Amino acid sequence: MNSVSNVENLSPQTIRQVVKEMHEISLNSPEGIKVQINDADVTDIHALIQGPEGTPYAGGVFRVKLQLAKDFPASPPKAFFKTRIFHPNVSSNGEICVNTLKRDWKPDLGIKHILLTIKCLLIVPNAESALNEEAGKMLLDRYDDYSQRAKMMTEIHALPLKTTDVEDSGPLSKKHAIDKKIQEKKKEKLMKEKKRILKRL
Repeated sequence: MNSVSNVENLSPQTIRQVVKEMHEISLNSPEGIKVQINDADVTDIHALIQGPEGTPYAGGVFRVKLQLAKDFPASPPKAFFKTRIFHPNVSSNGEICVNTLKRDWKPDLGIKHILLTIKCLLIVPNAESALNEEAGKMLLDRYDDYSQRAKMMTEIHALPLKTTDVEDSGPLSKKHAIDKKIQEKKKEKLMKEKKRILKRL
C-alpha cells in the first residue's frame, strides 16, 4: 500500500481543522490511544492503540494509519492496521472494514471518533462484515480457537517496545543485566516456538 499525500488537494480550512484536532487529541488523548503528528503531511495520520483488557489483543500495541481522501471530510478516510493482527474486520493488507468508514460516515465525525471506533472494533468484532473470512468463521463457530490465534498474533507482532531504564553501574545492576539477558533469551525461544505453531495452523 503506497501512502499518497493529499495535502495539496485539501482546502486550507480542512487542513487547519485536521491540525487543530490532531493537537487536541495529542494533548487530551482518549484512553489507550496515542496519535503521532506528522507536521510535514497532516494527511498522514498514525496512531498507537493499546489492545483493550479482556480481549485477545490485551497487552499489545497496534499501529494504525488513516489516509485522508482528496475530498475529506465529504468522504471518509481509509484506515489500516500497520501491525499484523488476526481480526475478522481487518484484511491481510491491514485494511479495516467498519461501517463508520463506509455507509455510516458523516463529515462531522472527526479523527478522534474514528480512532475510538477502531478501538471498539477490538472489543466487539463484527463477523457479519468480515474481510478475513477465516477469523470471521472462527469467531462465530470456535471462539476459543479464534481467541488463541488472535492472542498469539498479538504476542508475536504487537508487544510494545521495551523502554530501557537508566541504571547505576554496580554489582546489582550487572546481575540485573544478566537476569534480563536470560529472560530475553527465554522470550526469544518462546516466540520462535509460537511462530512455528502459527505456521502449522
